[in-house]
Amino acid sequence: MSGLLNFSVFTSLSRPALLYASSSIIGVRFASKKTSGSTRYQKTKGKPKHRGWRVQDGATVTAGTILATQNRLRFHPGLNVGLGRNGTLFAMEPGEVLITCEKFDPKWDHTWVQRLYAGREHETIYKKYFNVVPEKQHNRFKLVDRI
Repeated sequence: MSGLLNFSVFTSLSRPALLYASSSIIGVRFASKKTSGSTRYQKTKGKPKHRGWRVQDGATVTAGTILATQNRLRFHPGLNVGLGRNGTLFAMEPGEVLITCEKFDPKWDHTWVQRLYAGREHETIYKKYFNVVPEKQHNRFKLVDRI
């Protein structure tokens, strides 16, 4: 019987130690599955915007047709061509598209011109211009002299 008493005394003394040890194990649990980490340095640009020419040289367009889309001013508006707020070139009159390469004469006083073309003050700079040559008008009107 003395063996049973010793065992009960041993278990009664070791229970607080077991409870203390089990509570510390609960605080240091490890994950059963690895969590997915964040992907760093992944530069996604989203959907492509497909900027550039919409109409080729010599094409016939109507008024309001988009000729080119751009982020920076890569193509310049010429005759009968408008420039949108986002840099879109569009036809203002119906006619034939004519793309020319012309000499560009910027105003050197502007800060954006100085930033973009620094060091090119004495060079000749050429740019692409979109022009719309209007359709030939009808000759049904006659000039009447004033009375």
